[in-house]
Amino acid sequence: MKHRLFGALAAVIALAALPARAQISDDVVRIGVLTDLTGLYSDNTGTGSVTATKMAVEDFGGTVLGKKIEVVAADHQNKADISSSVARKWIDEDKVDVITSVANSAVALAVQGITRDKNRILINTAAATSDFTGKACSPVGFGWTYDTYALAAGTGKAVTKQGGDSWYFLTADYAFGHALERDTASFVTASGGKVLGSSRIPISNMDFSSFLLQAQGSRAKVIGLANAGGDFINSVKQAAEFGVVASGQRLAALLAVIHDIRSLGLKAAQGLVVTDFGYWDLNDETRAFSKRFMERHGTMPNFIHLADYGAALHYLKAVQAAGTDEAKAVAAKMKELKINDPVTKDGWIREDGRVMRDAWLVEVKKPEESKGPWDFYKILARIPAEESIRPLDKGDCPLVAKKG
Repeated sequence: MKHRLFGALAAVIALAALPARAQISDDVVRIGVLTDLTGLYSDNTGTGSVTATKMAVEDFGGTVLGKKIEVVAADHQNKADISSSVARKWIDEDKVDVITSVANSAVALAVQGITRDKNRILINTAAATSDFTGKACSPVGFGWTYDTYALAAGTGKAVTKQGGDSWYFLTADYAFGHALERDTASFVTASGGKVLGSSRIPISNMDFSSFLLQAQGSRAKVIGLANAGGDFINSVKQAAEFGVVASGQRLAALLAVIHDIRSLGLKAAQGLVVTDFGYWDLNDETRAFSKRFMERHGTMPNFIHLADYGAALHYLKAVQAAGTDEAKAVAAKMKELKINDPVTKDGWIREDGRVMRDAWLVEVKKPEESKGPWDFYKILARIPAEESIRPLDKGDCPLVAKKG
């Protein structure tokens, strides 16, 4: 009788504990890749971000806690209203558990508010505004890859110290460009330089001629390109046509990925100093992953694609460790677990959601220095996380306890 009682009690305890160990909503873990599939950032993110996320799911084993993992994707068209509508539908109707990529700062900030209110994880792998983990931070939002502060701390500081002590900015006229100009200008002035002016330019702009003339007229030593993707490529090409570099001014690429360099060609891009967050030729692991990615996608991955892979992998590890896909429980595990993927070694996440990971200062090779189609960078220096990432108490994140 006593044995039967103990046996029944053990069974009850086991059954009671089982849901706590494995609570997966709808019996599926859904990852939504909300990205630019057709616009000026599509080469840098786009289908490559979807491919990298699917590879993470496959490498994890395709299931978590015995439940299927699904990846869905949508094109936000670089519009905050469209991205907001997609995010709400994904959460309310399609039961998406985590949204990733958000490759546009206005999109990232809009979706951050929705996922905060609806208790869903948001992993920003591709939008740059440092406000994401600053005044707009969220307990379920993660700034995974880079931000405007890290870009400025790398390229802005390095170029100013190399003698580029007067700047004029060509700035994408939305949240990303404004934040990048602001953060870079702060490093320029802190390093003893001056900002002589700036031009605000709509995204997807095709004609930079009037803005380049203003930059040339400023006589600044450095023209800071606070833009990205197609806008960055067009501005560099047109700067070459105007003889900007030949006349003695220098271009500072504040955000560029290897797909931008490939589009420009080494002849046009040689000598550019760039802050990078994960080069395909960084180590044996990045080379092995990049070979598999190349076979599937047709190009090498840039640092955003490498981050998409690492972010999805870490999220799934956290779901496994938490025993649930409930957002706050998973967020806690994401912050508890160390991050290890081909690029990031023993990375970790602060209370404001910022991932602490190293960056690299690189220089674009001359054509004769390149040994192959994707051999673009010389690594100048590793930038430790504590040097490139904004101090915790400087971001105005409401989640961070004020000292004193």
